[in-house]
Amino acid sequence: MKKKTMYDNTYAENKVLTIDLTKDRSANFLSDYHHLFQLIINQIGFVANGIGHSQNAEDDSKDHVLVYCLEGKGNCTFDNKTYKVKANQYFILPAMTVNRRYWADPVQPWTIYWINFQGHKIDQFNELLQLDIYSGPVSIPFNEKGIEIWHSIYDILKQGTNLGNLCNSNFRLYNFLATFLFPEDKKIKSEANDRNLANHTIKQMLNSLSKKIFVGDMAKQQNLSVSRFSKLFKQATGMAPNEYFIYLRMQKACELLDDEETRIKEVAINLGYNDPLYFSKLFKRHIGLSPENYRLAAKLGSIADDSLKSTG
Repeated sequence: MKKKTMYDNTYAENKVLTIDLTKDRSANFLSDYHHLFQLIINQIGFVANGIGHSQNAEDDSKDHVLVYCLEGKGNCTFDNKTYKVKANQYFILPAMTVNRRYWADPVQPWTIYWINFQGHKIDQFNELLQLDIYSGPVSIPFNEKGIEIWHSIYDILKQGTNLGNLCNSNFRLYNFLATFLFPEDKKIKSEANDRNLANHTIKQMLNSLSKKIFVGDMAKQQNLSVSRFSKLFKQATGMAPNEYFIYLRMQKACELLDDEETRIKEVAINLGYNDPLYFSKLFKRHIGLSPENYRLAAKLGSIADDSLKSTG
């Protein structure tokens, strides 16, 4: 049963809400006070049941973009990696990464909230909060508090961009981000350690996509038992280590399949699968399409994107 929220009427009456501050001179005024406003909102948006929704974030390359998927499914791409996104997951498109885009699933289009923000020292922000582009979408509990803060920011900015409203909304940005980065305000240090363990392991996985890796070996590197290591990794990522490794392989397979000259058998071998049939079954189980159909769908999508650009 769908969980009711205080914003159901908003979904019914407004399918798209957007405020763009990038061209507002009064909004840009805050950037001169970066000692007080380390982070500044550039855009805020909402899409309900976004059939055909697609957002190219290349033009906002200096911004971080946080997107929260409330319902449905979608996709995001950055640094030439593509990720599947589902309900109650959020992702951050890091500033200055390339090929940044996010779009709704055509069958189960998503409902999403997003905020674009930038900062004078965004690299330090990433380092302090251990934001890592390898983590991809992050699963969290239903974030009613985050939604509530988003609406308060939107309502303030909708009233105008005078100095008081800008200060009010930008101070609230920190609380909004905290509801995602620290969904449970306890055991923060422990969670950070878990995330470090997961990030280290994920980087190792990414460097070993063509090889066999064993959970026992990864656990030994962390001086942990297999059961303890697996539990901490799943707490940080929402998936068991073996499942996550397959997930990364399938994401890489999608990237390799975009090259039409690469045969499916070669893709399988490059990812450590000597049996192309087994690879195809595994790919369909995780992606929802066979490698052949995925390649066809990607080609049709590329044609559609080119068509939109030529008419835009």
